[in-house]
Amino acid sequence: MRQAFINTITRLAKKDQRIVLLTADLGFTVFESFRRQFPDRFYNVGVAEANMIGMAAGMAQSGLIPITYSIATFASLRPYEFIRNDVCFQNANVKIIGVGGGLGYGSAGFSHTNYEDLSVLRPLPNLTILNPADPVETELLTILAIKHAGPVYLRLGKVGEPVIHHQPPKISIGQGIVYKTGKKIAIFTSGRIAANVIAAKLKATIVILPTIKPLDIRLIKKIALSHQNIFSIEEHSIIGGLGSGIAEVLSELPFRGKFKRLGITDEYFKTVGSQDFLRRRYGLMPDQIIQTINRETK
Repeated sequence: MRQAFINTITRLAKKDQRIVLLTADLGFTVFESFRRQFPDRFYNVGVAEANMIGMAAGMAQSGLIPITYSIATFASLRPYEFIRNDVCFQNANVKIIGVGGGLGYGSAGFSHTNYEDLSVLRPLPNLTILNPADPVETELLTILAIKHAGPVYLRLGKVGEPVIHHQPPKISIGQGIVYKTGKKIAIFTSGRIAANVIAAKLKATIVILPTIKPLDIRLIKKIALSHQNIFSIEEHSIIGGLGSGIAEVLSELPFRGKFKRLGITDEYFKTVGSQDFLRRRYGLMPDQIIQTINRETK
């Protein structure tokens, strides 16, 4: 996903001189081509994420399109007040990139894992939140983020994400993708974990929601009213993220079926390990997804 993102913004920057890239001392071996081609539009601000957001907000007010880049934890939580006051309140045209969202940096320990970013960012007015599932969605959503007039948070995987769309899907901000159709069971998912949901090969409707905010409420309602069992699967806390957003929609419907959220439970964990190792801890590997859904739909 990272490479798809940088390839896309480099291509876009050739056509739009307003695009400026800021990084908080990250992106080595990733941004060299951008820096070489656009040395006057690349800034490494150091380990100073709040300052980076403040700089970007000022650049946006000057007519530029600043893109800020950091690990998801440091892109969203550390500069949160600046995102709220300088970016969202001002409706500034800043694009915030959080890489390795979820458990992508699990080998670096708790400080680098991020499963709360969507929870804290969803309530902010004016902020659009995008969560691509693979490199194909990453390219399409990056283009949409740059075109969108206003703040955007783009949550990326780290590296090595498989392609799940062998043909580019029709995609727009606020629109979900019906990846596969089934009958009684429907699964809503978003982001890199969608590949694990697909790999489970369940007889279920699978809906990918690349936009966390605004959610595709129309599609959620349509799916909910035609299925008996609804699941949300996300690499994020089950509190405040995709599952919570869907629950908010279902609470206002005459939905009489079953709804269950799968994700990271409400706890701090002290285990260090690879992304897949930690996913297994939280039941997010394909075989575990199969077991949980089979158990819950008996």
